[in-house]
Amino acid sequence: MLFNSYVYIFAFLPAAFAGYFLLAFRYEKGAKLWLVLASLFFYSYWNIRYLPLILVSLGVNFILGRKIGEFTGKDKEKARLFLIAGLLFNIGLLGYYKYADFFLSNINYLLRSNLPLLHIALPLAISFFTFQQIAYIVDAYRGEAREYDLLNYALFITFFPQLIAGPIVHHKEMMPQFRNERSRYINYENMAKGLFIFCIGLFKKVMVADTFAYWANWGFDGISHLTFFEAWITSLAYTFQLYFDFSGYTDMAIGAALFFNIKLPVNFNSPYKSLDIQEFWRRWHMTLSRFLRDYIYIPLGGNRRGEVITYRNLMITFLIGGLWHGAGWNFVFWGFLHGAALIIHRLWRKTGIKMPSFLAWLITFNFVNAGWVFFRAQTFDDALKVLKGMAGLNGVLLPANLEGKLPLLDKLSYPYGSFTLQNTLEASIYITLALLAVLLLPNSVEMKDRLQPKLAYALLAGFLAFVSILHLTNVTQFLYFNF
Repeated sequence: MLFNSYVYIFAFLPAAFAGYFLLAFRYEKGAKLWLVLASLFFYSYWNIRYLPLILVSLGVNFILGRKIGEFTGKDKEKARLFLIAGLLFNIGLLGYYKYADFFLSNINYLLRSNLPLLHIALPLAISFFTFQQIAYIVDAYRGEAREYDLLNYALFITFFPQLIAGPIVHHKEMMPQFRNERSRYINYENMAKGLFIFCIGLFKKVMVADTFAYWANWGFDGISHLTFFEAWITSLAYTFQLYFDFSGYTDMAIGAALFFNIKLPVNFNSPYKSLDIQEFWRRWHMTLSRFLRDYIYIPLGGNRRGEVITYRNLMITFLIGGLWHGAGWNFVFWGFLHGAALIIHRLWRKTGIKMPSFLAWLITFNFVNAGWVFFRAQTFDDALKVLKGMAGLNGVLLPANLEGKLPLLDKLSYPYGSFTLQNTLEASIYITLALLAVLLLPNSVEMKDRLQPKLAYALLAGFLAFVSILHLTNVTQFLYFNF
């Protein structure tokens, strides 16, 4: 079920809310059970075939977490064995469903064999609920999480606002909120804040991200023909599509969770304002960055064992982060680029040279933009074609559909390309406005935190919701559903 659909907005969410609070007043366990069942229905609405998968994953990790908790502090060796079993189970499950064909195709290429591919459809949300449960069993081993109630654990994993695409949450930050007696009563301030940020997220997805998707798809579908301006419009359109799509989803998740008095962690904090790549990763997909830091980078040794080992750890962490996003060499290379950029950033810092802020932002933003090309392109060659166009190696020609619309250039006989990028001028205006918005305006979380009971805020939320709902006829899924 999609957040940006009539059935979610006008049927599922109101029903889940009403059922929960009708039960929560007297029957806490009944309210939790209702929310778990509603969340499983939410998950199954997309494809019921994978409901057994999440139930098996949930059950196995709950049992392993209990065993780890029982032996931690008593028999560390047994606790470690159960932890290893849990890690192997989760990585194996993710590896089979997400990476089996990727590994088989690479084996076929290297060994010139002809092993049949499995063609397994990617189960919805498997990357997110698997990482969440890996974090849980590791926290249990560290003595930071304990859960001996299956219903509580099921609620922690399946809570529908964050189930499909995050934020990636920890048991220790979620379950105390559900246990808080105040969570059992409707909080109108939380509802107002939740509705406000939900409306912002809906607008970001429906009106902004889906608009940029049109130009990004058009450009990437015509990769071999992109000249300089067309390639830049294509790459920037995807850069803004991805941000507004994913941050829009997160806003709606945060908003929906607030209806139930649950505060999800912030996942985006104006990442395109970043002045260096380290700052970018402190602002972009923050809960994934936290996971990579706490469960991969630090266990590898972090920055405690010298510079060379630190660089190795950074690279391994981001190669894994790239592969987590998708089963393809494009994603691995994207991870490599960001790992290399972080290493270069650390080396630059050691020089003590301070770069002017504007130049630092320009380099960071354009690096991130170029990196997203590998994220979006179907193949490595396709990504190189876009970058070749961005470098002007395909010519610096204006799109053909601008001919006759720029009189001054027509008088100078400026050449036009043969490829027509739909509504080029409009795309350029939208890109400029989006850039100004992400640089100059407060982000949605900042706006939510500043919310006051004033007519202006109500009118803004109402306008954003009204315009977005009018455009829900062509419902599109969120980009991170593919990861």
